[in-house]
Amino acid sequence: MKRFVTHTAAAWFLAGVLMPGASIPRGRLVELTADKDNVFKIPGQKKAIIYAKVGEPLHIRITSHRGGEAARDGAVHSFVIKKLRDQGWDLRLMEGVQEFDVSAPPTPGEYLVECTVKCGQGHEDMNMKLVVTK
Repeated sequence: MKRFVTHTAAAWFLAGVLMPGASIPRGRLVELTADKDNVFKIPGQKKAIIYAKVGEPLHIRITSHRGGEAARDGAVHSFVIKKLRDQGWDLRLMEGVQEFDVSAPPTPGEYLVECTVKCGQGHEDMNMKLVVTK
């Protein structure tokens, strides 16, 4: 296991050195999809919910698929917690895979994640929760 961790860390370091713009992810990986049916999905969950501890760093990997519409800037969805926009929770999603580093808020509670890009039929219901505990 130690060798795997060392090789993984080395791979991330080299990616950061050799690939401009690449960064070493910080925090626990959360993978989800902003799907073409205008629904957020997390593998293994019936209803998409991210669970995190107060202030926990999260590395979010989002695969986005175009629904019926897109924004002028090419965004096909967004991933926004309106109360936390100033803390980095305002993510524009282009088609394909994107990765973001954010931190869970300092206050426990349930936070509504919404798509603010008019993405097509069902857009009004494209939301999920971030549940933060101590």
